[in-house]
Amino acid sequence: MKSAVETLNPTRVRLTVEVPFEELKDSLDAAYKKINQQVTVKGFRKGKIPARVIDQRFGRGAVLEEAVNDALPKFYTEAVNTAEIDVLGQPEVDITELKDGETLNFTAEVDVRPALELPEDFSSIEVEVDAVEVDEEDIDKSVEQLRERFASTSPVERAAEDGDVVTVDLQAKVDGEVLEDGVAEGVSYTIGSGELLEGIDDAVKGLEAGGEATFTSELKGGSAAGKEAEVTVKVTQVAARELPELDDEFAQLASEFDTLEELRADSRKRLENMKQYDQATQAQERVLEKLLELVEVPVPEKLLEDEINTRKHNLEHHQLGQMGLTLDKYLEIQGKTAEEFDTETREAAVKGIKTQFVLDELVKREKLNVNQEELTEHLMRRAASSGMSPDQFAQAVVEGGQVPLLVGEVARGKALATVVESATVKDTNGEVIDLDDEDEVEAATETVEAVEGAAETEAEGDEKADA
Repeated sequence: MKSAVETLNPTRVRLTVEVPFEELKDSLDAAYKKINQQVTVKGFRKGKIPARVIDQRFGRGAVLEEAVNDALPKFYTEAVNTAEIDVLGQPEVDITELKDGETLNFTAEVDVRPALELPEDFSSIEVEVDAVEVDEEDIDKSVEQLRERFASTSPVERAAEDGDVVTVDLQAKVDGEVLEDGVAEGVSYTIGSGELLEGIDDAVKGLEAGGEATFTSELKGGSAAGKEAEVTVKVTQVAARELPELDDEFAQLASEFDTLEELRADSRKRLENMKQYDQATQAQERVLEKLLELVEVPVPEKLLEDEINTRKHNLEHHQLGQMGLTLDKYLEIQGKTAEEFDTETREAAVKGIKTQFVLDELVKREKLNVNQEELTEHLMRRAASSGMSPDQFAQAVVEGGQVPLLVGEVARGKALATVVESATVKDTNGEVIDLDDEDEVEAATETVEAVEGAAETEAEGDEKADA
């Protein structure tokens, strides 16, 4: 077999392949055998029809077509391997010549990974991130949130006020008809929390137990999601929330610490850790932006089109589907036009593809490997974000043949982390930041996932669809 490669543009090539006819022998034999099992000819047992009879009855052309369809993938793969090209997606194959007994010639156009020129080092990259600063106000807010969790309630005989917990019965009507799923009784709601329908706070404030009011609100879920409904709310109980005193006794109740001072010190430490992780993530994102500016990355148009369609599909059928929203309603809530959405999706898809190309090239150049421990940690984190157990998620990934997808994510995260190590990262106070290696790789992997966006495993897609 002879093959040649013609570069059509930086991301697409044409393979021209010439196959001697004798190399079709195995596929021709398989074609005759397959046809033998599918047809019946009087005077011959099934599966025992001679080749010449099949040619006479059904035509040599049908046999050749079957044989060529069987052989083309093998010859194409051989040509790709010989040319040592990194193909993307499926080829467009055109049979240019087929002479029975002589030759098979075909061409295959296919997208390929572009050749990239990466900088020798990344020391020229410099980014600024937020400083890690935790003040007393931050600690007060953290402790107050903990205090809220330990609040108690007691019924009161007065009108409901902000912060009270009311027990209510709800009935929603659309076009004058009560919805089948629009009735709820004994619902507990904290006034001002914003956890129920818009407009309910104003409706219940000022009502005592037994009082009711009617208001209009857009339904967020259920059979009439997105529609305006007339909602009747009846208050059956008003309860005042009582917060525990901020003292050592509270610290012992709400934590493993003996004193409020120790609890506040622990809150400071946790807040600092959170901000340090946010700082690492910010560093990864900004270094990645600088890296992409340094490398010229052509993007295959067909690959880009597929990526855009995948992102739109995931948004519409998985994310919005869970929330009971249509794309039009989502755009209305976001205050975006369809044109703005399309532009943003295209820009995100371009960035995702460029990120994968650049970091994959860096993985190859630096010979970065992913060990079992790193893969397991990544798998467990992805499982947690999908709402599945690690065992369920791992089984779904293996059965879907998507282990390489997860390995690629971790490898690209490690590649980005190496760039960050070489770059200069300063905070807003001008201090040079030395990021923790473990946090750096984890944050880098999450950054890569977020940018690539559509690289969703079948396991997560199925879980979202089921939801």
